[in-house]
Amino acid sequence: MDVLRRVLVSILLLAIVQPLFGAEQPVLVCFGDSITAGYGVQPGKAYPDALQHKLEAAGYNYRVVNQGTSGATSKDAVASVGSVLRLHPQVVIVEFGGNDGLRGLPPDQTRRNLDTVLTRLGEAHIKVLLAGITLPPNYGPDYIQAFETNFRDLAEKHHTAFVPMIYKDLVHVPGTIQPDGIHPTAKGAEIIAGTLLPVLKPLLRKNAE
Repeated sequence: MDVLRRVLVSILLLAIVQPLFGAEQPVLVCFGDSITAGYGVQPGKAYPDALQHKLEAAGYNYRVVNQGTSGATSKDAVASVGSVLRLHPQVVIVEFGGNDGLRGLPPDQTRRNLDTVLTRLGEAHIKVLLAGITLPPNYGPDYIQAFETNFRDLAEKHHTAFVPMIYKDLVHVPGTIQPDGIHPTAKGAEIIAGTLLPVLKPLLRKNAE
């Protein structure tokens, strides 16, 4: 009976301890708009899902949380950054601004909003990767330059890791953009994850517990 009792106690302890270790798995939040949310692709096929698989394959024990919202602007990012902070992430990928640009919003407004988001994350000592994007040429060179400059200047100001153009590796690859000409396909999302990973790795701890 003593042996059986010890076995039962051991099983019970394992059942209690394992969830506790799982709860301590560091969190990486992908915070963005429809590109992050996975608009138009099957569940599990957005870039955060692909990033989770790539991190696991590379030996990084992070839980990737998709905090993407289709249609969100930088103003929405300011309103919802508190929900990201409540997840207590170690790392956040910030991917906003595209909808601001497509709507022709003033670049300085986008800059102020993103500055607020990055400041809030920095005050919480969270590591950040800022992902930039560009706009179609019909928006005009002056507006596009001001729009793109926002990302570069904010990355420099906040000393964040930075990918200037999240689509840089899929632009000329067939089958990576949906028919709307804006959103990535599942294949495109896989490429985006690959684009972000080398810049993200210096922010991570290998075999993090």
